[in-house]
Amino acid sequence: MSNPDPVGASSPASLADVGGPRLQRIVARTAEIGGGVSVSRLLPTRQRRMVGAWCFLDHAGPAGFEPGAGMRVGPHPHIGLQTFTWMIEGEVLHRDSLGHVQVIRPGQVNLMTAGRGIAHTEESLPGERRLHAAQLWIALPAAERDCAPAFDHYPDLPVWDEQGCRCTLLAGRWGGREAPARLYSPLVGLDLHAPAGSRLKLTLEPGFEYCVLPLDGSVTIDGERFDVNELADLGRGRDGLDILLAAGTRALLLGGAPFGAEVLMWWNFVGHNKGEIARAQRDWEAGSERFGRIDGWNGPPLVAPPLPWGGV
Repeated sequence: MSNPDPVGASSPASLADVGGPRLQRIVARTAEIGGGVSVSRLLPTRQRRMVGAWCFLDHAGPAGFEPGAGMRVGPHPHIGLQTFTWMIEGEVLHRDSLGHVQVIRPGQVNLMTAGRGIAHTEESLPGERRLHAAQLWIALPAAERDCAPAFDHYPDLPVWDEQGCRCTLLAGRWGGREAPARLYSPLVGLDLHAPAGSRLKLTLEPGFEYCVLPLDGSVTIDGERFDVNELADLGRGRDGLDILLAAGTRALLLGGAPFGAEVLMWWNFVGHNKGEIARAQRDWEAGSERFGRIDGWNGPPLVAPPLPWGGV
């Protein structure tokens, strides 16, 4: 998914985010991606730039629309990151410049590794009327930022029931289980769904940073209630979490080891300095082979906004 609102995302995500346990409320801001679909942006914000290597979090929907509408995001580039899509409702078609054409359905994950450069599109399938998804980005470490681009589709994930909650492991390791997603940093992603409500006592890794985002319903942590699109930033240093999920709640638990280096985010690029991002933007604007071409898309590519710091 393209970042429709790059303003404010150009400052570094850095070591300023580290610290001990805390409970901070971050309220989403909203952006439109067209077709009757809005996204709620939770990361990056001024309060929290990253959670581990998770550097971007959009909550898309839940949205209803007429057939023929829905998500339609034209060709756009990425560098220096992995895009991670968790589909909850609806079906979306992914195309990329490596030639992959893949429908993602509820309960599945798409993981695209941009590395030195890739382009892709995303669109709701004809006849679809609903969309609900989480779109995340994972910053690649400096040693991997120029790796070859790749795309992986994961239709089968570890799923189990615990304390009245259906748990799906999206990324990383949890309780002896391991998700299949190919990662380059220590991370965890967990979907928690409690149709009848649940109280969970979870064991956490003290060296990780964590956050919880309700996608439906609400959660209560340390006596504080968090509703849909209110991110509970837990900081790091916790070895456990007591969380109450109201009936009908679905929430994401994200965590990871502090990234340990600054990254710069602008539009759809993640880089380790301004020069990397400026070169990527020039290459995109010039139609460079770096980002390849996407077959089967009818429409123009997205236009990059001007760099906030001028040419480099």
